[in-house]
Amino acid sequence: MSKNSSVLSDQSSKIILSSHERLCQSIAWSVSGISSAIAILAWGNLAHWQLSFQAYLLFPLLGLLAFSLMWAHYVSGFIRTLMHVRKSVLSNYFKSTSMVVLALLFLHPGILILQRFRDGYGLPPQSYESYVAPGLGWVTLLGSVAWCAFIAFEFRRKFGDRSWWKYVLFAGDAAMLAIVYHGLRIGDHLQMGWYRGLWLVYGVVLAIILGYNYYQKLAVKQRPSHPTS
Repeated sequence: MSKNSSVLSDQSSKIILSSHERLCQSIAWSVSGISSAIAILAWGNLAHWQLSFQAYLLFPLLGLLAFSLMWAHYVSGFIRTLMHVRKSVLSNYFKSTSMVVLALLFLHPGILILQRFRDGYGLPPQSYESYVAPGLGWVTLLGSVAWCAFIAFEFRRKFGDRSWWKYVLFAGDAAMLAIVYHGLRIGDHLQMGWYRGLWLVYGVVLAIILGYNYYQKLAVKQRPSHPTS
């Protein structure tokens, strides 16, 4: 092969790799956009599109959007791994959507807490327990624990290099599964209909991704090291 042919081959590989990366980015943004749009559709349908800024109507949407975007993060990371794309390719995607998720995580419970307090029901956990059906108070507590795990993840820039940080990551993964259950038990939009079925699909996909991720971590951990001579 001539030198020119070799250069053209290298340039072609770079073009293909660049297209590969752009495809991964497009998939990530598409998954986030579609899952968010579906959440809005399900929310609007339940309210028969008689929408307002009333707190009890608005706060469930914020929770649905927060979960949808976090679920999209897992899917996007999984697809990036399967496509063998560098982490930096999705750095802007994760940075932008993570800011939205953080805002939603504070607004979702915050709006409900404020409204329940204004209505004379006090503060959590009592105000939560009086809002749901009897016997489901512990599910609201499960959501609060999951919320704490999600917020703890935001300290990754300061503590991400610590040896114990892996437990925070594990807590975040467990919190995602907990939110799947949390939504199924007390989410008005998930008690029946097509969105409940889709939510179950979300849970199955999430479980598959987590299983794959932990299997890969275990495989790497058990892989024998070969000392250099």
